[in-house]
Amino acid sequence: MQKNSALIVVDVQNGFTSGGNLAVANAEQIIPLINQLIEKFDNVILTQDWHPQNHISFVENHINKQAYDTIQVDYGTQVLWPSHCVQGTQDADFHPDLNTKTAQLILRKGMNAQIDSYSAFIEADRKTITGLAGYLKERKIDTVYIVGIATDFCVAWSAMDAAKLGFETYVISDASKAIDVQGSLQHAWQEMLAQGVKRTISKHIL
Repeated sequence: MQKNSALIVVDVQNGFTSGGNLAVANAEQIIPLINQLIEKFDNVILTQDWHPQNHISFVENHINKQAYDTIQVDYGTQVLWPSHCVQGTQDADFHPDLNTKTAQLILRKGMNAQIDSYSAFIEADRKTITGLAGYLKERKIDTVYIVGIATDFCVAWSAMDAAKLGFETYVISDASKAIDVQGSLQHAWQEMLAQGVKRTISKHIL
């Protein structure tokens, strides 16, 4: 891949794979493909959900609530998730099969107890920036390819923000895995494509 391209690998962590606290079905099946893609890029960024135990999005921190209920917070509607990817736990570690050796940047997100963070670029309050856009622009990177977990949440939010921030943005669909609840995957693709994100598959790169 050209020097001006980067691969962003979103949240390939134990917490989102089989046996994890917020497992996405069969998510680990995409890891060998992601590893092949990693070998094709000079610029590789890994994102890592890294929540404090008292995070606002954890259902366990709200009385009389069930997982996947919603609450209203300062920045709008917040889904309540089972506790996952708590800082320093095995659940938050990268999946052991993921090749992390050549990653130049590990971006931890969701560390503010009061704000959830799906996107690698901007947290869920839509004001707090992570600094990733600045990092990429300083390094003259203008094209990003995004893979990982989950297509309809953290991958989609990251891709739409990347496109809004002026990056040429591709989601590699077969190297991403979705939760897909109540049509969320189809909805996410409609939104991504409408905002200028391009859809591709790994064989076009490999």
